[in-house]
Amino acid sequence: MTRFKIDTENNITAFGSSEQIKDSGGETEIFASRQELAALAEKWPATRLVEIWNSLPGIEPVERFTSQQAAVSRIWKAIQRLEPSTVAPKRPRPVRKRSSGKKPPRVAQKRAGASSKTARVIALLERPKGATLKELMRATGWQTHSVRGLISGQLKKKLKLKVRSFKREGERVYSIKPR
Repeated sequence: MTRFKIDTENNITAFGSSEQIKDSGGETEIFASRQELAALAEKWPATRLVEIWNSLPGIEPVERFTSQQAAVSRIWKAIQRLEPSTVAPKRPRPVRKRSSGKKPPRVAQKRAGASSKTARVIALLERPKGATLKELMRATGWQTHSVRGLISGQLKKKLKLKVRSFKREGERVYSIKPR
């Protein structure tokens, strides 16, 4: 039966047998089941459960859990894939702290997926003559206000593209410089 050891720095190590676990004089806690983990977690602050979760490899970090029971269940499920080892545990990765303020602006790193409507609109706008509002409506299947919203919100504000708008023969035309 796999047993787990958690130290004061929230490093969890899996062991194949009890003999492999060396006692560290009260600095570590040992558990072998979800119930034992839940009993240990009852005396831990909620922040420790978050730190334990965020230090596990290959998971999406969280800021908090909805309940202690949910935290224990998720942690138990995640540590089941740990391989028993005799090697010292790796250092946990640091917890990402959220900055208070606005999110950093999106860069036009990925203008859009190749088959998305946004990609189709960008391709039409990059043509030398641009695209009329009617052409954009036909390409997306949207109404005029939706197309204008995409241009204003997604293309200009989020992707930071320079979209020009002008009238040609009484019809509204939009264009951007090709990549």
